[in-house]
Amino acid sequence: MDTALALTTDMKLVLGLVGFTMVMFVFERIRPDVVALVVLVLLGLTGLVAPQEIFNGFSSNAVMSIIATMILGAGLDRTGALNRLASWLLRRAHGSEERLLTLTGAIAGLNSSVMQNPSVLALYLPVASRLSSRTGLTLPRLLLPLACAIVMGGSLTMVGTSPLILLNDLLLAANSNLPSGAAVLEPLQMFAPLPIGLALLATCLVYFRFWGNKRLHDGNGKGATPARTQSYFAKTYGIEGDVYELTVTADSPLVGMSLGEAEALHGAPLLLALKTKDESRLSPPADARIWVGSVLGAMGSRQQVADFAQNQMLRMSTRLRHFGDLFNPSRAGISEAVVPATSRFLGKTASELALRKNLRLSLLAVNRDKQVLRENVRDVALRAGDMLVLHSIWSDLGESAKSRDLVVVTDYPKGEQRPHKLKIALGIFAVTMLVALSSNLPVSIALMTGVAGMLLAGVIHIDEAYASINWKTVFLMACLIPLGWAMDSSGAAAWVAGHSIEQLPAATPGWLLQLALGLLTTAFSLVISHVGAAIVMVPLAINLALAAGGDPTAFALIVALSASNNFMTASNPVISMVTGPAGYTARELWKVGGPLSLVYTLVSVVMVNLLF
Repeated sequence: MDTALALTTDMKLVLGLVGFTMVMFVFERIRPDVVALVVLVLLGLTGLVAPQEIFNGFSSNAVMSIIATMILGAGLDRTGALNRLASWLLRRAHGSEERLLTLTGAIAGLNSSVMQNPSVLALYLPVASRLSSRTGLTLPRLLLPLACAIVMGGSLTMVGTSPLILLNDLLLAANSNLPSGAAVLEPLQMFAPLPIGLALLATCLVYFRFWGNKRLHDGNGKGATPARTQSYFAKTYGIEGDVYELTVTADSPLVGMSLGEAEALHGAPLLLALKTKDESRLSPPADARIWVGSVLGAMGSRQQVADFAQNQMLRMSTRLRHFGDLFNPSRAGISEAVVPATSRFLGKTASELALRKNLRLSLLAVNRDKQVLRENVRDVALRAGDMLVLHSIWSDLGESAKSRDLVVVTDYPKGEQRPHKLKIALGIFAVTMLVALSSNLPVSIALMTGVAGMLLAGVIHIDEAYASINWKTVFLMACLIPLGWAMDSSGAAAWVAGHSIEQLPAATPGWLLQLALGLLTTAFSLVISHVGAAIVMVPLAINLALAAGGDPTAFALIVALSASNNFMTASNPVISMVTGPAGYTARELWKVGGPLSLVYTLVSVVMVNLLF
């Protein structure tokens, strides 16, 4: 390769645009997506990218793959899959903090291999809050290990992170500018980086298990974020415990009773659901009858529910075989609502209003002038300003809120949840991954096949699919992709690579160059985002490999991996999402994330050299 390549006007323009992009991203006076659009327009106006190609970034495989992963993630979210996962994690942890952290990080990391990292964390934040409220493990000690595991897990496949999704497009684009005699660069298969991702994820889990987690603050003993979590209701209203299923036997004295009569029995837990014959209902009416074979959904402490079951000759089960979907936290839960002065509920009791029969709301407690009323709460006449504690399906709560007789103060899922579609969604997802792995189809087509399947099966609706797409991320990537093309086609990347090689000793080993590339890309990612770092550095890495006689694909892969190697600043969207809830300081992030980034670079270089 000619290291004495002359610096042309086009090269100067491209390098100037790269510098402009970096400066604008650093000072953040203009939004990054707007900066990317300005760069795209300038590339077109200067002729650095042909007019007929300037908008091809929007139709690239990388951009379509990112859109598809966002929609697939939203489809899985609609089924409440991760809320079930939280319960599974709690059972498997057996009360051990270390085991809970390791299990949660491992499962989240595996999830992030097929979904965009910010989307995975958005799904796991309520899971983390629930785990925190149930175990006492504080959010600061839970969220950063979780976020880092999600970032590491993104390197398991070629669709886990934006830089890896971009990599194949950048490799193919580089083929048109390779020197004569150089081997054509082939795109990497879906699971090509799997061994690297497994090594990185394992490194992350070990790092926090033995070192990193001990250097995170405890948040003054605070558990979940100040939202309406299970710990909040337990502390404020004494409403605590799990949900159990109680099956009515032929010998039970409850046979023939109404639900209201059963609730009035001494020591009765909260009876929140009833299954008779083939009908299961949350918030059943007080006049609903209990028969042999009926199943009650009871909430309370294990001892209270067990005593009630023994006294009333009921079979108790800790596994929700009949009410699993009904009690899925993504579909139903506990909330607070204020009775306004204009409400038609004033002066009436829950029994008179038939809240369960008419509105499908179970009244658990009333908070009146800081006094909590729990006894015979259904016979309490309601006043203006009363805070009602309710258990219901979220969609029923939303319908009740529309009447303005209640003002709901709890943040609850507004979208329709479809836990009954879980198996269908998982089946479609599995087929999608199988197609991506076993066929020669581009990954974008394989992922879009899964999107089409979820839409046709009703797992997600088309308007929900549109809403799930983060258009800022899509626009940023689509507008910056042509900058990478221009870096390559103008010769700017080859010029920088050639002059870099000239400054190095002749016997510089390839792994040292890769290490330097990884650290430089990490530094760039702190400044111009992971997408921008990949787009600028991949063409440079390919040309540097050609100049040094190395493997261009290996060098490019190290850059794509290193573009996500940012655990220290909020320029990484995943880290920015946990900084607020956990209250991390910049110093704390650098103290814990800095060493992890160095380890990440070392593991990446070692694993890539073992594979290539």
